[in-house]
Amino acid sequence: MIALDATYSLDPSPSGVAVYSREILYGMARAHPETKFAFCYRPHRFRASWGAAMPAPMPPNVRRRLLAPGVGLFHGLNQRLPRWWAGPRIATFHDLFMMTGEYSTPEFRARFTEQAQQAAERATTIIAVSEFTKSQVVTLLGVPPERVRVIHHGVRALRPAAQPVREKVILSAGAIQTRKNVTRLVEAFEAVDRSWRLVLIGSDGYGADAIHARIAASPARDRIATLGYVTTEDLAAWYARAQVFAFPSLDEGFGMPVLEAMAAGAAVLTSNRSAMPEVAGDAAWLIDPENIDAMIEGLRRLTEDAELRAQLNRRAAERVSIFTWEKAVAATWSVYRDVLGERG
Repeated sequence: MIALDATYSLDPSPSGVAVYSREILYGMARAHPETKFAFCYRPHRFRASWGAAMPAPMPPNVRRRLLAPGVGLFHGLNQRLPRWWAGPRIATFHDLFMMTGEYSTPEFRARFTEQAQQAAERATTIIAVSEFTKSQVVTLLGVPPERVRVIHHGVRALRPAAQPVREKVILSAGAIQTRKNVTRLVEAFEAVDRSWRLVLIGSDGYGADAIHARIAASPARDRIATLGYVTTEDLAAWYARAQVFAFPSLDEGFGMPVLEAMAAGAAVLTSNRSAMPEVAGDAAWLIDPENIDAMIEGLRRLTEDAELRAQLNRRAAERVSIFTWEKAVAATWSVYRDVLGERG
């Protein structure tokens, strides 16, 4: 039996780690019906696992269980591993930005760092979601490179219920927090032609109060909408409505929204640092996220030049085809086989 920590799949507002968890859990069970899997939940979430709205019925080769001492292969899907598991252990690392920037409280950063260090020490093999994240695991946690395998995420095909007309909308999807660089995005947007609107989607995070205050004080306040968390269906509709997607994050381990926006046909502006160039390739307008002038220039070019948007869209269609959840599941299965010594 192969056990996976399914706790994070229960997030009622799935993004990031929750999306990854669901895709790997269900994708693995569907791809390998001959194998028995245990979806494990930490005690405080086990009861919730029976009533949670999940993307599909529980496959017949899956059993729910408490995350308790066990044997066999264990896969921690969010850089946490139990110390008492008897058997090989794999940990997926998504990012280590908590160790490199002030993106949360000191207490949370200290707890995150301790958990990441423990997971790195306990793991037989580490899966990193990007080459950038692998480089951080190696340099910040001292893990030998040969113990880290890079497996990129796939991209969700978010299709709206009805195909809306493209509007003069710059969309940004991600938490309203310091790391997402929303304040600079608002400042850059103020220099864009007044016929355009900025729509911000995402729950409040660290630094949200200051960001909301900056929005309230903006001379473009009447053209900025902050929608908070929205359903997957509503997010799909906004991706389909927006002509431009702006994601000038300061630090990302992967950056799922960039690929989702590309798949939906929005021209993307994103950062030239962390994992963004690795994910976006030449299919996005890359800028220094701390350079307001560069961000203004990028937004102006994308809002004023329809041919540039079309060119990026053509590149994006090819780019997103590289990233599929089927490939991610298959590559993860290969790691399982290697760890269990079943190759050849």
